[in-house]
Amino acid sequence: MPTRSVSRMIDSSDDTLGGRLSAARDAAGVTLPDLANRLGVKADSLLNWEADRCEPRPSRLIDLAGILGVSPMWLITGHGYGPLEETDDLPIEALQVQLRRLNDAHQECGRLIRQISQQIERYEDRQNGKQAVSDLDGPAIGRA
Repeated sequence: MPTRSVSRMIDSSDDTLGGRLSAARDAAGVTLPDLANRLGVKADSLLNWEADRCEPRPSRLIDLAGILGVSPMWLITGHGYGPLEETDDLPIEALQVQLRRLNDAHQECGRLIRQISQQIERYEDRQNGKQAVSDLDGPAIGRA
């Protein structure tokens, strides 16, 4: 497993949570709308976090750190694991977040498949039930 050194951003604009969040997003190559979508928040909320107008909840900080490949402590204080330098490897936190989202999507697909299957069965039962009742009436030829 490759080792990462503890990093601290030198730029003074990155000495706040918002500055570090913006720097980590840039280093990860993630757009603001994409990150907001992945977090399930409005882009304006994320923009406010980056501008230090407000701060995300702790659970969002954990998600942000995982997606951006930095430690939550680095986002909060600037000490800890910062953005990776030119690598194609995703940190374990990012992989765990992606796996959790994929599992959630898989479960949702399964739920939707079961729901649609049940609806089709009900529809077919109603169709078969109507045909069975109409078949008892006999042939339609010669009816008035």
